[in-house]
Amino acid sequence: MKRSQFIRSTLLAAGTVASGRLDAFARTGKEQQDKPFNLNYGPHQGQFEHHAGKDIIDQIRFAYERGFRSIEDNGFSGRPLQEQTRIGETLAKLGMTMGVFVLDKGGNGANTLAAGKQEHVDIFLKGCRQAVELAKRSGGSFTTVVPGDFARHLPLDIQTAHVIEALRRGAEILEPHGIVMVLEPLSDTPDLFLRTSSQTYLICRSVNSPSCKILYDIYHMQRNEGDLISNIDRCWEEIAYFQVGDNPGRNEPTTGEINYRNVFRHIYNKGYRGVIGMEHGKSTDGKVGEQKLIAAYREVDNFLS
Repeated sequence: MKRSQFIRSTLLAAGTVASGRLDAFARTGKEQQDKPFNLNYGPHQGQFEHHAGKDIIDQIRFAYERGFRSIEDNGFSGRPLQEQTRIGETLAKLGMTMGVFVLDKGGNGANTLAAGKQEHVDIFLKGCRQAVELAKRSGGSFTTVVPGDFARHLPLDIQTAHVIEALRRGAEILEPHGIVMVLEPLSDTPDLFLRTSSQTYLICRSVNSPSCKILYDIYHMQRNEGDLISNIDRCWEEIAYFQVGDNPGRNEPTTGEINYRNVFRHIYNKGYRGVIGMEHGKSTDGKVGEQKLIAAYREVDNFLS
């Protein structure tokens, strides 16, 4: 074969691979496309806006029609009361689940529980009381908590003790209502106090409440510590919630280095049936990107059936 023919053939083959998922998605029957997934993936606002429009209610309905049975809404606390109510009513009517919303504690950074300052704790406890009302309106039971930045003028063990004490007080508010604050270790900046799954496990065991558990964000944990399946197993008793995003890029599964087929199969076989929050972007813009996102989840989820 001539070199020019070889190059042309190689490029055509690469194009076929790149478009394979979309072609498969287009060929698959509507019943297969839209059936409920094996795991309970929860999209965010904006992930389907090119198909459904800007309105969150229309996006929820579109997600339901595509087989999704939950949503996440980090900014739920900042929505107008009427919109919060509409979202909760729509989810209830469709039989969908509200995943996490972020507990308002005055920001993820400098307003830190690690410092042990009463004003920071008071803001956090106010957010816990607010979360009770938000959960009632949304029908959800999980709220994300990030303790904040390191207080680097204090020894690490003292900071940890401050965080545990604050979370115990928060759990006292949430536990009677069946609400779970899920602690999320993050990779966004090294200034953030909560960094690893084992650190979060220690804190949850110390708080010792069903209302204080781990939010295991697979994207962040791949960046901070790797060894995903082993670390999930080590912390399993305290994990109450998962979020996903591939790395690098923080886009849909199959776009990066994480083997989501194996990770999802592992947690599925261990019995997890809760929400898996789709806290990521899209690798491609527009309607094509939204179709690729759905096709990617179909691809990794089909290995569970």
